[in-house]
Amino acid sequence: MTETVTSVLLSGNEAIAQGAYEAGVAFASGYPGTPSSEVLETLSRLTAIPVEWAPNEKAALEAAVGASLAGARALVTMKHVGLNVAADPLFTAAYTGIEGGLVVITGDDPGMYSSQNEQDNRHYAFAAQVPMLEPADSQEALNFARQAFELSEQFDIPVLVRSTTRLSHTKCVVHPETPELLQRTYEPAENRPKYVMIPAHARERHRDLLARIRRLRQVSNTEQFNRIEPGDTRLGIIASGIAYQCAKEVAPQASFLKIGMPFPFPGEVVQQFAASVDRLVVFEELDRVLEQQVRGLGLECEAKPDSMLTGELSVQSAAQVIRDEQAQPTTDALVPIRPPIMCGGCPHRPVFYILKKLKAYVTGDIGCYTLAVLPPLEILQTCLCMGAGVGQAHGIAQVYDGDRPIVAVIGDSTFVHSGITGLINMVYNQSAATVVILDNGTTAMTGGQYHPATGLNLRGEPAPQLNMVALCQAIGVERVRVVDPYDLQQLEETLREETTTEELSVVIARRPCVLLERKSLGRLEFDADACVACGLCLDLGCPALVQDSETEQRQPAIHATFCNGCGVCAQVCPRQALNIT
Repeated sequence: MTETVTSVLLSGNEAIAQGAYEAGVAFASGYPGTPSSEVLETLSRLTAIPVEWAPNEKAALEAAVGASLAGARALVTMKHVGLNVAADPLFTAAYTGIEGGLVVITGDDPGMYSSQNEQDNRHYAFAAQVPMLEPADSQEALNFARQAFELSEQFDIPVLVRSTTRLSHTKCVVHPETPELLQRTYEPAENRPKYVMIPAHARERHRDLLARIRRLRQVSNTEQFNRIEPGDTRLGIIASGIAYQCAKEVAPQASFLKIGMPFPFPGEVVQQFAASVDRLVVFEELDRVLEQQVRGLGLECEAKPDSMLTGELSVQSAAQVIRDEQAQPTTDALVPIRPPIMCGGCPHRPVFYILKKLKAYVTGDIGCYTLAVLPPLEILQTCLCMGAGVGQAHGIAQVYDGDRPIVAVIGDSTFVHSGITGLINMVYNQSAATVVILDNGTTAMTGGQYHPATGLNLRGEPAPQLNMVALCQAIGVERVRVVDPYDLQQLEETLREETTTEELSVVIARRPCVLLERKSLGRLEFDADACVACGLCLDLGCPALVQDSETEQRQPAIHATFCNGCGVCAQVCPRQALNIT
């Protein structure tokens, strides 16, 4: 029995890291993505083990599988859509099993606060046939992360741990314990029938996987992860995760079946619970995963309406389902709408300004630059998934017979993540589109994490730096240009030239993220007498320039707090009414 050290306030992500630390994790890898990014960042401060940012989630999981094969406990972190990228190794790793415990953290994002969809990754547990744990608060996040390694080793299988945005970023009191000291010698396993998935071996491993799941179902039907909380038998509520917290607040006297392991589904416990209550309600976030399993047992239950299949659940939505209360107006209507916008001085803004001037058709990607879809730039036409903009531009260019430039924009981190193979495809199939790599030297959208092209590792230590120019040339791109997006004339000349060529070209717009440098390049001054109110500077959409509310004309007013003195607006102004000093 480990000794309790103290009580501390931790977010769900910090608690997951603490739980992995206490379990004796020896290797951790992942790709940053909200809401999961802080897990590895926290773990890197707790321990000196290898903690890495990988180029993408597939690479991270495969590395963790390798560490597990050597007997090490390994952790992988990613957001929900990242598991799509890592699904290939995950499904087969369920067949092979593990040596050291292997835990995969998936950070789901109900409400899409920073995502392009709100998929429910509980489905992955059912599809891949791997157990899933779903904590409801930070203490459970710590406990479940720690216990997941034990479960993984006990049943020779990877274990998924599902968090959500609300759990990942909400803090509560937890009780950490001293870390487990594992006396292990790491040596790669030699077991070809188990780890070499040719069809003959895989057939046997599939049968073995089903047997492991049958044994895991016995665990699921105990109260280790799924527990009955007796209460008023007139109302029984089945809930999990944050939905459990909401329901508990609305109906604290009710009987509860709290689901902490949605797969394997605890059918025996559910039937026992249902028989003990008069009214059965299933309350869960996103898809009808628990509800469908309950109904599959032949049990009648109440559940949320279709209108609650999107977005986060709340105490109010729990009251609607459990008490049949009418929806009440929320305070959201009183809060001014503040649409997201690229930062003042963002080096991406002039690229989109010029592309709009060139009337380009721009396929986008995942990152800060997706905001170019909003006014006043309104130039981005697509945003599908990581790296997809490159592939979409190629497909359009292969069939389009007009004269409009076809341009893919992709960030430096996203290019490393999944843009390289798309570019190889463009080279191989002789595409004539243009790819613009928006190189701001970081993974900006998720908090400024490092990646292989930054020259720094997760801990900020020097690391080999991927040379993107040499890489593009090595895969066969003959036209590769590097440009400073703050130099508007050079930027326009370069983009105009490269988008009119009849062959594939790559333009790397290189300038550090303004949040990295955090310094002023100069002071912007406005000469009202020289201004003719043409509004060209306002068309940049920079928050440092807004229309002067005291005039009816499109004259700018300067918000010096947001201005970093990049000088792009001064270059746009035809009358030198804006100047950097």
